[in-house]
Amino acid sequence: MKRRDFLGLLSLVAAGVSGPSWAGDVPSLMLANVYRPGVPLGDYWLSEKYDGLRGFWDGRRLLTRGGDVIAAPAWFTAGWPAEPMDGELWIGRGRFEETLSAVRRQTPDDNAWRKVRFMVFDLPAQPGRFTERIQAYQTLVLQLDRPWVQAVAQERVSSHAELMARLDHTVKNGGEGLMLHRGDSLYRAKRTGDLLKVKTHEDAEARVLQHLPGQGRHTGRMGALLVETPDGVRFRLGNGFTDAQRDHPPALGEWVTYRFRGVNESGVPRFASFLRVRPDALR
Repeated sequence: MKRRDFLGLLSLVAAGVSGPSWAGDVPSLMLANVYRPGVPLGDYWLSEKYDGLRGFWDGRRLLTRGGDVIAAPAWFTAGWPAEPMDGELWIGRGRFEETLSAVRRQTPDDNAWRKVRFMVFDLPAQPGRFTERIQAYQTLVLQLDRPWVQAVAQERVSSHAELMARLDHTVKNGGEGLMLHRGDSLYRAKRTGDLLKVKTHEDAEARVLQHLPGQGRHTGRMGALLVETPDGVRFRLGNGFTDAQRDHPPALGEWVTYRFRGVNESGVPRFASFLRVRPDALR
């Protein structure tokens, strides 16, 4: 797949407010921050965080978060509207690798794509607040009437304890986590506290710069990755890899997702552990 430069991102500025732009191949998307206790939960809508690949329909093409064109079968997007849709390509809980395998094929496999759903969670071009956009995307999906295009359900939660109980239930049943979206927020093409991910652990993404040689039982293969975050912080990522992944590590330039527990004073993630290659990361 093609790799786009992070600097290729475009943004639209109107009346001093950042908005989405579709002038280039890389879509300008609303990105989430991490939930922390103390957030006024009554202001937010709650939905499941689907463990799939971000998909952006620009009115003509289905794109990854990084701007690569997804080679979906013609029937999958037939009849889709000219209006942009933001969503997640998803097969089911705990089936990320299967989703990745289907979506990354340059020649689409019909049998694999029959399992994929496009979970629509926003309409970036709609000017209204998110509470209004919920009704708009639900109505659009209903009118589209394609079983593989589904509207993400939104509901309310009243307290941190209730939120944690919902998170625990979701994770125990194979889900990745939850999302909170402020009801009065506009669609802003940036990372914002209007959108929050709620997970049992923190995770982030970094780009692979170098394969560092292993020692001991890992002599002759990758021992760690030297990676760099979007903020320019470099660190060694050496935990969480299988033997097969050490034999065939992520390629230089690829983005990976890692888990961690906070950061130290220099910004380096603490107890970082490799989770997976993230081909749809912001590149």
